[in-house]
Amino acid sequence: MSHYSPFSKADLLPQEEMLEIKKQKGELLIGLPKETFTEEKRVCLTPDAVGALVAHGHRVVVETGAGNNANFTDSEYSEAGAKISYDPKEAFGCNIILKVAPPTENEIEYINPQSVLISALQLKTQTKKYFECLAKKRITAVAFDYIKDEHGVYPIVKSLSEIAGTAAILIAGELMSGVSKGNGLLFGNIGGVAPTDVVILGAGTVGEYAARSAIGMGARVKVFDNSITKLRKLQHALNMPIYTSTIQPKTLSKALMRCDVAIGAIRGKNRSPVIVSEEMIEQMKEGAVIVDVSIDRGGCFESSMLTSHSKPTFQKHGVIHYCVPNIPSRYARTASVSISNIFTPYLLEIAEEGGFENAARFDKTLRNGMYFYHGILTNRTVADWFDLPFRDINLLII
Repeated sequence: MSHYSPFSKADLLPQEEMLEIKKQKGELLIGLPKETFTEEKRVCLTPDAVGALVAHGHRVVVETGAGNNANFTDSEYSEAGAKISYDPKEAFGCNIILKVAPPTENEIEYINPQSVLISALQLKTQTKKYFECLAKKRITAVAFDYIKDEHGVYPIVKSLSEIAGTAAILIAGELMSGVSKGNGLLFGNIGGVAPTDVVILGAGTVGEYAARSAIGMGARVKVFDNSITKLRKLQHALNMPIYTSTIQPKTLSKALMRCDVAIGAIRGKNRSPVIVSEEMIEQMKEGAVIVDVSIDRGGCFESSMLTSHSKPTFQKHGVIHYCVPNIPSRYARTASVSISNIFTPYLLEIAEEGGFENAARFDKTLRNGMYFYHGILTNRTVADWFDLPFRDINLLII
């Protein structure tokens, strides 16, 4: 009597183990166009970063001259495995476009529908038209000034603030010298000579790195901020007791009268608050130096006016003012290496997760930076600023 078996003879033999298939890793096509924005000298990826991406099987198109201002040559990019393109349309035609400054409306025309754009947003310089152009192309856009990591830190903003803080002191040192029509003073502390007196407004990252550099050169530093917590954190970070104070007109005025250098590094929610009045500046020493790092948010000295890298200073009330926004662009190579080091792991992760879509699903930091998702505006600040319709990204990516 034969027994019916639901299995065939082949089924009963040992089988190969069936493993779950890992999702397909994506091959990225990354475009690096040349910056056209005035005095923007940085580039998002260094040749070393391009080499790492190419080694992982990705393709990178670099527009000719994209790295020139940061002292990276076409041949270095080419040797790293990038394709050098002589047509900006080709760099903008990649699936992922990396830029420092946001693209112009003309440049958005070159971008293919459904592409991913990663750049700064610089909300204060934008127009409603820019967002309408992105929406029309159904572009997914990430602002690197909005990327926030799992520790609540904005990694690129922090990194560029570190550069700006350190640079503010180096710039002040240059301006104090006789070569720059300053008082002919050396920034620092020389035996038998009174040390340089520095006042720093703001105890954030810029203030911390300015204080660090000034102290390292032997200056006497006073830091003003209205947040006791920030002042405490700063003292802890510097690991030494320094003069800190909340912002009180009388105390601040006295400190400014005595100082050789004043650094403005206070950020407001929309505009930096004006902390130092014209009257206080009139009382400052002849030939004293002001470096207003907050100028990109309007500045925190009443006498501040926007200047450029090509004409960086002006004098008012006998005080030298340096009010250039985008100080890190002056140190384009350092800033480029810094940005590149933050971007590269994100790009490798996007590929690892099988594309931007999946990466954003699992990585909250990318979602934090996203302000457009397939042409849908997902950032409330932008929506409120320009009175545009908004959707919550967490409801779109499930």
